[in-house]
Amino acid sequence: MKGVIYARYSSDSQREESVEGQLRECKAFAEKNDIQIVETYIDRALSARTDRRPDFQRMIGDSAAKNFDAVIVWKLDRFARDKFDSAYYKRILKNNGAKVISATEAISDGAEGILLESILEGMAEYYSDELSEKIIRGLTENALKCKYNGGTLPLGYVIDSEQYYQLDPLTAPAVLDAFTRYADGSSMQEIADELNLKGVRTNRGNKITINVIARMLHNRKYIGEFKQKDIVKPGGIPAIVTEELFDRVQKRMTANKKAPAKHKAEDEYLLTTKLFCGKCRCYMVGESGTSHSSQVHRYYKCVSVKKRRGCDKKTVKKDWIENLVIEQIKSIVFNDELIESIADAIMELQGQESTTLPLLRKQYADTQKAIDNMLNAIQQGILTPLTKERLESLEKKKNELSVEIVKEEMAKPAITKDQIVFWLHRFRKLDAKKREHRRRLIDSFVNAVYLYDDRMIITFNYKDGSKTITLAELEKSALGSDINALSPPKNGCPRQRVAVFSFA
Repeated sequence: MKGVIYARYSSDSQREESVEGQLRECKAFAEKNDIQIVETYIDRALSARTDRRPDFQRMIGDSAAKNFDAVIVWKLDRFARDKFDSAYYKRILKNNGAKVISATEAISDGAEGILLESILEGMAEYYSDELSEKIIRGLTENALKCKYNGGTLPLGYVIDSEQYYQLDPLTAPAVLDAFTRYADGSSMQEIADELNLKGVRTNRGNKITINVIARMLHNRKYIGEFKQKDIVKPGGIPAIVTEELFDRVQKRMTANKKAPAKHKAEDEYLLTTKLFCGKCRCYMVGESGTSHSSQVHRYYKCVSVKKRRGCDKKTVKKDWIENLVIEQIKSIVFNDELIESIADAIMELQGQESTTLPLLRKQYADTQKAIDNMLNAIQQGILTPLTKERLESLEKKKNELSVEIVKEEMAKPAITKDQIVFWLHRFRKLDAKKREHRRRLIDSFVNAVYLYDDRMIITFNYKDGSKTITLAELEKSALGSDINALSPPKNGCPRQRVAVFSFA
């Protein structure tokens, strides 16, 4: 008689025989019963509740050649834990002249054997179902307590001994920096490159990619929201970013998603999501067309005009308006007085320090002092029934304070004025003719551009950073005018905002 061995190890049962042990007993059974083993099939860490087992399916397929008469398994539950699947695949094997034999379960070929086999398979199926229910119950209980339930751990977090999420002091600041930089105009690729240069890796040890950044920026865990299936608990885990910052990031990501021209390298429209129609306040998006002479023309067009919603704003040439904005940025970058003013404004903003951090640091120092005093008392032989309990309480408080201090420090990163000025001066070295450098200048300094028929308003990423350029001024400039004025608009000036700059 010729036979094959099928062995399987499932990760859901840690005390069962190893694959090697299964093979040993099956080979011994084959030798004892004069069965010649012609092939061995092995599936590792795969459940028998599914038929998506590569070697199992290969064995079923090979049986069609009728090269073996028996499939030897360590126990019947290695073959299948579902009675339907078991009956289905046994029938296929039977039609191909093979039967399933258990090496460790004495089952006769008679009616009693069939009944016993059915009972054993039913018990295995029950065990599997019960195990699944226990696992689900356990996962649900953990979720209700906001505990880690497995899976890929988000960057910025570690899991403590009780399976709770805690901030990782090494990577949590990198996550906050990624959110801040994206909200302030950096691209996902720039953020990924910066984190890789700093040696930041995912919790699996891989490099940071655009996909990693995209998933990170969408993940609501970073605002402290725990979610598993239908269980959602705001504030269930320590937050890394504020809801305000998270919402700013989502707004920019949504805007970028609505702008298809953004990702076309050859047709990259640098003002996408930043250029607005002064008449209807809708986005102006990039478009291109080819003339009879096969020359490609690129321009920005109001979305309302594009969708025929009643706005009559004319298109504007891409290169002209982008060059104009770049020139205005250069007037900032090369103005030492203005650079100093921006740096002072950021320092003033940073100086608005809350009283939380000094208080936390004092509490931490007091707690550490109390721990040291208790340890000294223990060394001197002073020991009471409450000593251990008190010491554990102090250690717990110290750890909690350490986490709170890290969170507060991330919320208030300390940077010097020299660092700010140095960072701003770096933009002077950029080549305004290179697309990547032009994009960096616009993303860093420009908040919005409002294009009217007789003027253009540029709002920059710093306090009071607004500049109005009239049609008359444009006509006198070297760039000339391409606004194609029709009539004065009725809309007012936009609101400015303050940007928080990050540093390399």
